[in-house]
Amino acid sequence: MILSHILVEYFEKGGPIMWPMALLFFLALCVILDRVVWWMKLRSRIHLAAQETAREALGLGEFEKAWKSTETSDPFLQNLRDGLSHAATSPLAAMQLHASNLLEKSEARLWVLSTVITLAPLLGLLGTVVGIMGSFNFVGNDQLAVTKVSGGIAEALIATAAGLGIAILCLLPFNFFRKKTSLLRGKLEHWINHCELLAGNAKAHGHDLSDFKAPRP
Repeated sequence: MILSHILVEYFEKGGPIMWPMALLFFLALCVILDRVVWWMKLRSRIHLAAQETAREALGLGEFEKAWKSTETSDPFLQNLRDGLSHAATSPLAAMQLHASNLLEKSEARLWVLSTVITLAPLLGLLGTVVGIMGSFNFVGNDQLAVTKVSGGIAEALIATAAGLGIAILCLLPFNFFRKKTSLLRGKLEHWINHCELLAGNAKAHGHDLSDFKAPRP
């Protein structure tokens, strides 16, 4: 209760610029929650045992078995499934396209965090300028000078601190999610290259992937 009272008091002293900053902070929290849920769901869909089974079958030229192994929500196996479904045309291109779509989803709405990181300090700076300008209006009045000038400076400092605080709080999860996307990109590239090598190994032993026809759903 005491903390909330202090926050409300500082919010009121920060001036009208605090309202758009509060909106930015709310949007940032929504995006962060959305990204946390997305990554948690992605992690829960990964099945390492099924991936190993699919890779082993692909390397041995057992494409039917590999296809059945992809009947799961695992994003890597879904990537292989796209490749197998286009075995007669361009499996590598199909897997790369699937990977790019997945990476695009992993970066969804991160532009909001990026915007907040840039915009919040600028709004804080705007509040600073407005607060100091308001203080100068009372410099010539001896009776109101001390109170009004100190109030204007307080408004300026609070707005600046709020803008910087929001930017800092958004910067940490933004970099975290960008790092997660970078790691996912590397894993997908490794997965696709490995699958390509396994298909080449199967072809060397007389099992050409281009001869495989994916069963119709």
